[in-house]
Amino acid sequence: MKTVSLLFALLFLAVPLYAKPLKVFILAGQSNMQGHAKIETFDYIGDDPATAPLLQRMRGPNGQPRVCDHVWISYLTQQGDGNGEVDGKLTAGFGARGNASKDDGKIGPEFTFGLTMDETLPEPVLIIKTAWGGKSLYHDFRPPSAGVYPRTPKDIEKDRYHEADSGRYYRSMIEHVKKVLADPKQVCPAYDTKQGWEIAGFVWLQGWNDMVDRDVYPGLPNGSKENRFAKYSALMASFIRDVRKDLNAPRMPFVIGVMGVDGNQAKEDIRQFREAMAAPAQMPEFTGNVAAVRTADFWDEKLGAIQAKREKVRQMAYLLRVKDKNAPNKDGAMSEAQQREYLVKYEADLISPAEAELLKRGASNAGYHYLGCAKTFARMGKAFAEATLQMQPTSAR
Repeated sequence: MKTVSLLFALLFLAVPLYAKPLKVFILAGQSNMQGHAKIETFDYIGDDPATAPLLQRMRGPNGQPRVCDHVWISYLTQQGDGNGEVDGKLTAGFGARGNASKDDGKIGPEFTFGLTMDETLPEPVLIIKTAWGGKSLYHDFRPPSAGVYPRTPKDIEKDRYHEADSGRYYRSMIEHVKKVLADPKQVCPAYDTKQGWEIAGFVWLQGWNDMVDRDVYPGLPNGSKENRFAKYSALMASFIRDVRKDLNAPRMPFVIGVMGVDGNQAKEDIRQFREAMAAPAQMPEFTGNVAAVRTADFWDEKLGAIQAKREKVRQMAYLLRVKDKNAPNKDGAMSEAQQREYLVKYEADLISPAEAELLKRGASNAGYHYLGCAKTFARMGKAFAEATLQMQPTSAR
């Protein structure tokens, strides 16, 4: 009996309980997946006791953005008129870039997504991120099974959305993932060919271009209880099936980042669109392997309210310039200097110095980019990672 026990112990020590393949996560979408939160807004995260611990995780001992020890990233995005790839150990700076080769000092969800994976998983992690600003699901990322995008009369009139370009960014995304995985060691030096790799999750964050397109998603008759964005739900379901098929990952956990711009104050169109985005997660075939993460929970209401006032100032500047009948310059009598003077007072009456300073501290971009608020993007990335981990097989968790 002792001999058997000793033999078992030796075998236990000599053979790992399970292999640890490289964990691969794919992040894709448009400008908010790129991420427009400047590093300069990091300090704002520490102002809130609830998120201050997250800021500590985002910074190293030297106070600079943390560099992950076991997470690498390959990022395909804009570069001039074409695509450019940048890679390296994950840290801040892999957000939106005007040119792929230049670090613009921004983060998207990838930063805290990777930090969370680094803290949770024993295996090395590779993030493959493909994101381009201003792209739609109905045309640019159109999944193959949905067929070629059917051009509308307006498309033909404006000479846009040509059939040859239908699904172009879907194809670029898949091609890039396959290219990286053909030789992961080029990006991730910790990759062990004996252990291999495993696609362990996919995160999708997109929506604005679809939400504002009334040509593709026309309004419904008054009284209709249908969601006018139902077509988006169908496209999203096809997208999930297609990426799983094309990447040979039939049960790959999939997270839909549900657009949260304007938070709980969002208008009806945005609310309807959110429901259409989240709908596929409720489909029986996707139970337990597709999750919808509501990013409205991470919208900064305080900054949003100040930004709304800033938009009023911009609107007033426009009304003065065009001599709108409801503006003080309706008769065109105000000089440019007088208009500037009026706007200074108008803004001072709307926005206090403390509010202006707070907006500068926490926001670095427009509302449709979640105000470029690092606090928002950091919480989103963490939530996406947690949702992805929750869908991993029990043994992996």
